[in-house]
Amino acid sequence: MSREIEAFLEMLAAERGARPNTLAAYGSDLAHFASFAASRGSSSVTAEAHLLAGYLGALSAQHLSARTLARRLSCLRQFFRFLLAEGWRVDDPTRHLDSPRLPASLPRFLSESEVEALLVAAGARSGQTGRVAKAALEILYASGLRVSELLSLTCAAFSESSPVLLVRGKGAKERMVPLSAAARAAIQALLAARPPGGRFLFTGRDPRRAMTRQGFAALLKHVALEAGIDPARISPHVLRHSFASHMLARGADLRSLQALLGHADIATTEIYTHVLAERLSRLLAEHHPLARA
Repeated sequence: MSREIEAFLEMLAAERGARPNTLAAYGSDLAHFASFAASRGSSSVTAEAHLLAGYLGALSAQHLSARTLARRLSCLRQFFRFLLAEGWRVDDPTRHLDSPRLPASLPRFLSESEVEALLVAAGARSGQTGRVAKAALEILYASGLRVSELLSLTCAAFSESSPVLLVRGKGAKERMVPLSAAARAAIQALLAARPPGGRFLFTGRDPRRAMTRQGFAALLKHVALEAGIDPARISPHVLRHSFASHMLARGADLRSLQALLGHADIATTEIYTHVLAERLSRLLAEHHPLARA
C-alpha cells in the first residue's frame, strides 16, 4: 500500500472517526484501483481522468451494481481531494466524472406486530443470551441505533438515574437518545446478571471485547426463527428502518427523527417520507368528505 493511501486512511480515522470496517473497505477499494493503474503504467496518485473513466468502465463491464460503482467512485473522489489538499496533486481528476444513477429504493421494515413478536421471542429466551437479545432488541427499537453504535456501547453510557443513552455515532459525534421503560429494564437485568468487569455493554466470548457484528447477526437470526419470521428479512438495519417508519407513521416529524437517527443531512432522513405519504393517503380516504368507500 502506498504512503499516500496510508496517509489518507490515517486522516479518515483521526479526523473523521472512521470505523475499522470503513477503513478496511476504503483500503481495499484503493488497493484495487492502484493495481488497475499499475497495469496501465500509472499509479493511484498520478492517474488522470481518462484512466479513472476506464477503471469505472471496467467495473461496469463486470456487472457490478450501480450502488457498488457509486461507492467506489465516492472513495476515489475523497482520495483525490485529499491528495489535492495535501499538495500531492495540483488537480482533481474525478471532478468531471459522472456518478452512476442509483435506482430508487425504499427501506425494508417490519410491521409493528412483527417487531412485537421479536421482542416476545427474545424475552422468552433463557440465560445470558436471552438477556442480551432482549436488551439489544429493546434498545434498537427504542432508539434506532446503528448496529456499530449498539455494539460499541459501554456500561458507562447507561445510568439508572437517566432516561437516555449517550451514543457515539459516525464521525465520533455524540448524541443523546431516549430509552423506553422496557429498554431500561432489559439493560438493568443484563447488567445485574453479568460478571463484574468488562467495559462493553454487549460482550463477546472474551468479556473484555465487544460482541462482533457477526455474533449479533447470528443471535438475531435465531430470535427471528423463534418469532416465526423469515430470518432473511431481519437485520439490525431493518430494525433501524422499522423504528423510523413506525415513528413517522405515529406522527413524529422529520427533524426530530433526523436528530434521533444521527443523520447529518435531513435528505438522508427523507427516504422515510413514503410512510408519511401512506399516512396522508389513509387520512384522506378516511376523513375527506368526498372520499368513497
